[in-house]
Amino acid sequence: MHFRPLHDRVLVRRIDAEEKTAGGIIIPDTAKEKPQQGEIIAAGPGARNEQGQLVPLDVKVGDRVLFGKWSGTEVKIDGEELLIMKESDLLGVVEQAGTLKKAA
Repeated sequence: MHFRPLHDRVLVRRIDAEEKTAGGIIIPDTAKEKPQQGEIIAAGPGARNEQGQLVPLDVKVGDRVLFGKWSGTEVKIDGEELLIMKESDLLGVVEQAGTLKKAA
């Protein structure tokens, strides 16, 4: 099945958190929190402003994003649990360490 979000919504696949702590302690499934990081796998065309012009999204398919703990609506598509959320629910895009630039 192919799913295309409408307006300024995105479809996000959660990225699983580490199963060990930094000290090497294994975290059981019952104690794990749901990850707050994910990958965008589909995005809508954008929202319309007051003049009716299409405002494109700042994120694109493939971006790794952070979102709030209770953000989005959980859905199951082709047996996979995914999240649908508005772009405004996203907290930011996770970039590689070498791509960040210092502010002047």
